[in-house]
Amino acid sequence: MGRVKWGLAALSGFLLGLHFATWTSSLALTSITSSTVLVATAPLWVGLASPLLLNEPLSRGLKQGIGLAMLGTLVVSMSAVVSFENGGITFDLAGTADGAQSLLGNALALIGGITVAGYLIIGRRLRPHLSLLSYTTVVYGMAAATLLLINLASGQELVGYSITAFVLFLAMALIPQFLGHTSFNWALGFLPAAFVSLAALSEPVGATILAVLIFQEFPEWLVIAGSVLILTGVYLGSRDQK
Repeated sequence: MGRVKWGLAALSGFLLGLHFATWTSSLALTSITSSTVLVATAPLWVGLASPLLLNEPLSRGLKQGIGLAMLGTLVVSMSAVVSFENGGITFDLAGTADGAQSLLGNALALIGGITVAGYLIIGRRLRPHLSLLSYTTVVYGMAAATLLLINLASGQELVGYSITAFVLFLAMALIPQFLGHTSFNWALGFLPAAFVSLAALSEPVGATILAVLIFQEFPEWLVIAGSVLILTGVYLGSRDQK
């Protein structure tokens, strides 16, 4: 592979590990809809980085999409601390621990979207020149090492969970990771990173439906409005990418 490819693949794995650490942590602090919508902004970050890293100029549609998605991100992020009462707008952060937690969760989800964008960009640069097995072995291994260090540094327990929990861990490793991310990485050998990242747009829709069915977690109307803005912006920004 050479030193440069080894270094880029290791960086890609490090970013993937940070993506899992931040995004998964956000699910304990904010709603499933907010978390998955904010992490789905990855195509926009790919588009923003394309002129510098992939020599692809920003299109008019991408500029419009970024502006719309940023507005939607603001709406979703602030939904936990903004309320409408008696015809007026109330903003309360200091007085509500839940609101502060939601803001932190939204920020972590957004960081998860940025880090996964970097992972996809690097994958687009390397995959046409590396086999799927070579690339994913290094990337997944580095992601696992990154997560292990984060867990050890933060004092998290790695054992002692129920059999059901370990079965769910295994299911997440086999389905969304082994099948899902490996499918992304296979596609990056043939398609632009922005196009591949569009597959993530289905995630907020499916996750919201499952959240309603399993947890009876119904999104607030501000979250729905912001989500529509974000997903529309991502679509506008990615549809005309070559």
